[in-house]
Amino acid sequence: MEEKIKKLKKFYYQNRRFPSYSEIAKLFNFSSKNSVFKFINKLVNNGFLKKEERKLAPTSKFFSLPILGLVKAGYPILAEENKNYLSLDEYLIGDPTSSFLLRVSGDSLAGIGIFDGDYVIIEKKKNALPGDIVLAEIDKEWTLKIFKKDRQKRKVYLQAANPKYPPLYPRHQLEIFGIVKAVIRKIRN
Repeated sequence: MEEKIKKLKKFYYQNRRFPSYSEIAKLFNFSSKNSVFKFINKLVNNGFLKKEERKLAPTSKFFSLPILGLVKAGYPILAEENKNYLSLDEYLIGDPTSSFLLRVSGDSLAGIGIFDGDYVIIEKKKNALPGDIVLAEIDKEWTLKIFKKDRQKRKVYLQAANPKYPPLYPRHQLEIFGIVKAVIRKIRN
């Protein structure tokens, strides 16, 4: 089943659509439409596909990746295989209707592992807690920083995670537009 799902994923990524019944028959050398029908029902029953208005549509499980186990980043151990699946969309995005991506420019958050060129997933929110990484407009300038409260001065401010940048106290206004929920970085070789 896994190999067939891999073939379907490859077809989907190459063509940006799910294959038709006749294309599935060719892809897997099925000799009858009944074989295709049974195969599709199996995928629907296992949660990889759904039927929408007489069309097949992949679910988030279709795009999920297998979690093969746990591996230590310290001393080597024998890795265990457990075949759970994880959809990155479901894991990284809490509320897709109020989330969006931004590409990071600059190094002010390098101290907490957010680097120039990374993507951040922002969930639209107006309220933040101290310590949240926020997308904010401060005195008509947009920035991504750590939201802080100065208890002594009873003021809120934005803090970088790089010592070369000073804290930003608003002179006129500070408005929160969202909170960083995840960071995405593609490792380049």
